[in-house]
Amino acid sequence: MLFTILLFSSKMPSLAVKLYSIFFKFQQRYMLHNLTQNPVHAVDPFGITSRREESTAASNPSFYEGVATKDIHIDPFSSLCIRIFLPATVVNFDPTTIIEDKSKDGAFIYSGYSPQAGTKHKKLPVVLQFHGGAFVGGSNDSVRNDAFCRRIANLCDVIVVAVGYRLAPESRYPAAFDDGLKVLNWLAKEANLAECGKWMGNGNGRRRADAHVFDGFGASMAEPWLAAHGDPSRCVLLGVSSGANIADYVARKAVEAGKLLDPVKVVAQVLMYPFFIGSNPTASEIKLANSYFYDKSVCMQTWKLFLPEEKFDLDHPAANPLIPGREPPLKFMPPTLTVVAEQDWMRDRAIAYSEELRRANIDAPLLEYKDAVHEFATLDVLLQTPQAQACAEDIAIWVKKYISLRGHEFSY
Repeated sequence: MLFTILLFSSKMPSLAVKLYSIFFKFQQRYMLHNLTQNPVHAVDPFGITSRREESTAASNPSFYEGVATKDIHIDPFSSLCIRIFLPATVVNFDPTTIIEDKSKDGAFIYSGYSPQAGTKHKKLPVVLQFHGGAFVGGSNDSVRNDAFCRRIANLCDVIVVAVGYRLAPESRYPAAFDDGLKVLNWLAKEANLAECGKWMGNGNGRRRADAHVFDGFGASMAEPWLAAHGDPSRCVLLGVSSGANIADYVARKAVEAGKLLDPVKVVAQVLMYPFFIGSNPTASEIKLANSYFYDKSVCMQTWKLFLPEEKFDLDHPAANPLIPGREPPLKFMPPTLTVVAEQDWMRDRAIAYSEELRRANIDAPLLEYKDAVHEFATLDVLLQTPQAQACAEDIAIWVKKYISLRGHEFSY
């Protein structure tokens, strides 16, 4: 098997990309300057998941562009939230089967997809997605993340759960990592609630196909889209930039939890240009330190805002995946696809991590995109490029190898 694939495309970065990179860096430095000049002295356990500078996309529970979305705030003690992306394939490509619940509750009218109770529903794998933004920016409902998650939901035919984790410096490490694990546990809880609903009957304990759990007021206790269509036994973690660090942490915790997470099973993870760093600089960190969009000086500032002030160390487990003694051993990690960009200063450490996984006999292919820059497949200005589309398609091909039902596996 060819583990490293160098993918060619039209020449990048173009002049337009170079010019936008300058503007992007100016924005980043301005934001970091403001965050540094107005330090948060007290830890804010509630936190924030988006900044006002971020352009956001409203959720739409009807099937707009083939995907329905909804936002849920899942933790009453913090700002942790999720956005669910549900592809239209759950209604068998027939728009006439889409059921819209327009029931009126006071002044509120819900108009969007609502699974019909008592019927058999199509089950889809679940992709837990963690956005990028160097831990201090980005959001799960940003315009760019919304577009990227729609693309993944359509290409992979999966339910995407985009995690809105707490940002630094308002919530430093381990807040974002804890939020990622909390969503995985929430997914397990929802799956168990849905399973309980299938056994709810008229007091005789009979099983009802795809029934939901209802409380005394008739409101669904289990999230209805996931209860009707989610298959948590085929769960994939997908992290973008700093989100890849979170995904890798959640994968490790899933391995440690084992059957305690049942019925959730993490079958694979995708790390897109991980935000790895370490105290000993690699060749790419030296040669490409002033690379496009996220240069090393900017990223160093974000690490200082994210890691604990009293224990700042670039060999922190959140930053360097290859420090000695990390648990669990790599041989227990799930299959891992790593995406790197040729013009990204963080590429060498991601490549080294992928190589270590392969040495531990893990299926860990590496996709390297020629002339590409950090976040080339997820930045708003690059989302519509052929290279970004090709990257999403390559991810879909590999992911389907692990989420396809028996007898329908894809080769890679």
